[in-house]
Amino acid sequence: MKIAIYAQIYQSEAFDYVIELLDECKNVSAEVCIESDFYAQLSAERQISEYTTFNREAGLDSSFEMFVSFGGDGTILRAITYIRDLGIPIVGVNTGRLGFLSTIKKEEVRRVVTEFISGAYSIDERSLVQVNADFDIPEFKDMNYALNEVSVSRKDTTSMITVETHLNDEYLTSYWADGLIVATPTGSTGYSLSCGGPVIMPGVQSLVITPIAPHNLNARPLVISDDTIIRLKVSGREENHLVSLDSRIATIENGKEITINKVPFKVKMIAYTSESFLETIRNKLLWGQDKRN
Repeated sequence: MKIAIYAQIYQSEAFDYVIELLDECKNVSAEVCIESDFYAQLSAERQISEYTTFNREAGLDSSFEMFVSFGGDGTILRAITYIRDLGIPIVGVNTGRLGFLSTIKKEEVRRVVTEFISGAYSIDERSLVQVNADFDIPEFKDMNYALNEVSVSRKDTTSMITVETHLNDEYLTSYWADGLIVATPTGSTGYSLSCGGPVIMPGVQSLVITPIAPHNLNARPLVISDDTIIRLKVSGREENHLVSLDSRIATIENGKEITINKVPFKVKMIAYTSESFLETIRNKLLWGQDKRN
């Protein structure tokens, strides 16, 4: 069994849970590979055995059976840039607050290996979206895709921007707002949700377009088929605006058009039988809980 480990850890005690996972991997004779920057950090904090390492350019291939991310949902979004289209299933161990993507509690980290070996899991395939343009966007390079969302937003101004929007070459509308979000079902519980967008089950083949603080209150979130090609063009008082892919941000000149569409490959996420998406949203959104007392 081959396991890759990636982490962004800011609390010293969280390293103990990584050591627990490494110990469980040793118990089952798993081959472990650790992201190079985190391996240097871990080695400085704890006495550990020597492990092979990987980075974005080398070290990973499709023979890995599991990619373990230590951190929060943001860490998983960064982990996707390592996996790309390799098809390695990923699971998140949450070292902070409850997340929608990182659902395994750090205190139960050994379950990551034991339940996987016992077969108590399924694989959820998650769609991604990408940005294309007829001009160079150096901040994105060959990683022009996102698991959660693509968003456009104002820059260097308090004034709203206008986002001219076409779906499959048909004009939809021009949103007058602080920005616009195009989210996947996975991203529906992220930025889009905080802007009033709907929660979408992970397996639904759709995208949601959610305006950010629109001037017109009748500009509502719109759910569309995930095979839709979306074209956006921004205008406003400033010369530039921002385009973000999850946590990666680029500055784009106003008036230049970008295209957003679904990526031809999917990310595989490990869903353990003891966890469920519905359980996560009940806990995260406090559904069914009386908080009046």
